[in-house]
Amino acid sequence: MSRAFLFATWSGGGAVPPTLSVARALRERGHGVRVLADRSLHDEVAASGAEPIAWTTAPQGDTTDPATDLLQDFQARTPMGAFARLRDRLVCGPAADFARDTLAELRARPADVLVADFSLLGTLTAGEAAGIPVAALGTTLYPFPTPGAPPFGPGLRPATGAAGRLRDRVLTELTTAPWAKGLPALNAARRAHGLAPVGSVMDAFGRVDRFLVLSPRALDYPSRRFPAHVRHVGPRLDDPAWAGRLELPSGDAPLVLVSLSSTFMGQRAVLERIAAALGTLPVRGLLTTGPAVAPATIRAPGNVLVTAVAPHRAALRHAAVTITHAGHGTAVKSLAEGVPLVCVPLGRDQREVARRVEFAGAGLTVRSSAPPGAIARAVTRVLRDSSYQGAARRLAAAIAAETATDRAVAELEALADGVAGRGDAAEPSGPPRAVSN
Repeated sequence: MSRAFLFATWSGGGAVPPTLSVARALRERGHGVRVLADRSLHDEVAASGAEPIAWTTAPQGDTTDPATDLLQDFQARTPMGAFARLRDRLVCGPAADFARDTLAELRARPADVLVADFSLLGTLTAGEAAGIPVAALGTTLYPFPTPGAPPFGPGLRPATGAAGRLRDRVLTELTTAPWAKGLPALNAARRAHGLAPVGSVMDAFGRVDRFLVLSPRALDYPSRRFPAHVRHVGPRLDDPAWAGRLELPSGDAPLVLVSLSSTFMGQRAVLERIAAALGTLPVRGLLTTGPAVAPATIRAPGNVLVTAVAPHRAALRHAAVTITHAGHGTAVKSLAEGVPLVCVPLGRDQREVARRVEFAGAGLTVRSSAPPGAIARAVTRVLRDSSYQGAARRLAAAIAAETATDRAVAELEALADGVAGRGDAAEPSGPPRAVSN
């Protein structure tokens, strides 16, 4: 039976392709799918087969253009400053605008299920007010506190012993406290649409029927336990519509794929240091700058091909190592092909992804300020030590098992048909996990 799904997303760089992959899969199964999105994304939305719908009062941007990027977190001097921009410019500050636009669309054309990027709390509020099933999409590791994992953000190792558990309790309080400044704006949006206020912003994130984590369960800590409404449904491995055609550098030396953020994060100098490092090694480099950095601005040696875009899934079939900022999409695509990583985190969720890669034994991390020599040594170590490739291949097998069926589609169809209440799975989503409430 055909159902109507309303998606909501924003120009959030790597979060967009996996979201539109789910939309495309539903459309291919005959469902009606439309997507509330920034106008800068409308071509991508249309390429997925879904109908693009513009925000009218909610803020919009384009992460490929630093001048119009909504968050401009690359201007923040500290991680807390970057977090404040996320809270005030997207999650809480404009919650009333996102709620207003979403409810207007739902009233004009009702939907059976609302599917929204988890960071759009205003949109999730609108779904709650409309009384329809709501699914939040998480396009990276589950970012909220849970038993069995350190607080999200700093990229800490899992705690051991009483001192480690105390560290986690203290840091959890410190890392969640800044959300309080966003609570008045969020509760104002809730009251405007007839909803009771919530006690904390963290409570609001949990007021959904499903939180679908588009990340491999195998990549997260085995000891971690999740709330009952959280489902790991496997990663989306599609390349974005703008990825273009594959061109490989000439020769038969080991291929190193280089990919930092598809958004602007001040990464030009890092890209040049990586290119310089590869110039000292007997490898071929395929360096993709992404839409936010012009290839002509990157100085590179002769064994490194610099291009704006490339289809990473195709390139990874030839690659021996990936050097990445540890953005979730590039990291998981690499692991799905059994390719180990050298991670160079720049910010956001990247320290957490890099830490999971290291924990699994599938790669190394170097600082974003590392000189070319340090980067070259890390690449050499990953190339020579077969344990990294072995760990990556084990993760590849786990990811293949997780993605053998489309669990995201199954969960969303079950919500649309009213057969899956909170805590009931449409189909198994991985190893048994305890519930934390």
